[in-house]
Amino acid sequence: MTRLVHLSDLHFGAHDDQLVEAVEAAVGGLKPDLVVISGDFTQRARTEQFREACRFLERLQGRGHEVLGVPGNHDVPLYDVMRRFLSPLSRYRRFIDESLCPFIELPGVAVLGINTARSLTFKDGRINRDQVDFIRETFDRTPADAVRILVTHHPLFALTVGGEVERAVGRQGLALGAVEDSGVDVLLAGHAHHASSQDAGDLVTRSGGVLVVQAGTATSTRVRHQEQSFNTIDIADGRVAISVHGWDGAAFTAAEARPYEYQDGRWRVLEAEEPAH
Repeated sequence: MTRLVHLSDLHFGAHDDQLVEAVEAAVGGLKPDLVVISGDFTQRARTEQFREACRFLERLQGRGHEVLGVPGNHDVPLYDVMRRFLSPLSRYRRFIDESLCPFIELPGVAVLGINTARSLTFKDGRINRDQVDFIRETFDRTPADAVRILVTHHPLFALTVGGEVERAVGRQGLALGAVEDSGVDVLLAGHAHHASSQDAGDLVTRSGGVLVVQAGTATSTRVRHQEQSFNTIDIADGRVAISVHGWDGAAFTAAEARPYEYQDGRWRVLEAEEPAH
């Protein structure tokens, strides 16, 4: 079995230290093969906020956890206009990761991150043709039987959260074409501060074949219709089980796992399994 912990929207600068400590403790107990962070490491892309995020990553890595992350729109400076347009992700590259398209292969699993944050938009994300080509080229080099996972900050499908619609990433058609051509099995994203998982066919008519997994905010004080949470993703024998670990005021507690199996061109929910411990 391969286990991923999926964190998102840490928002250092608008975070709760108690939540940060609780996340670190929970991750240590879960012993993941990889920690995925789908963007918004900071609240306003300020140097000290990136320093805090960097220290968080160093603590995870110091305990033996491998980490793959992508930037979010909050990791692009909002008020520093010169930096926003001339070097929008220079601090991200300095403190988090030089690569904006990290790739990691695990036994039976391939994980690729793509940057969807842009200077020209304050909130929405976008993907470009070079990135689409990179998705295809990267997954073409992975074993055909590997579970292929694509990580972005912005969701590739429009989502409804509390009656509000979070728009899909810009150039969605290009992105979904690459997902289909590359045989991507699972999409991981954040941005909406709302945890969910479903087959893509539940979101768009005549669309399927990919499992869409959203993570809530793990450590931010900015919540939307849910308390803080993160996901555990267990992959084994063609099945993918999603557990949402929600904050109960004292610790992160796993809800009942939601196991999926790919059947007839869709990811279908199987009978519930026991939550991971």
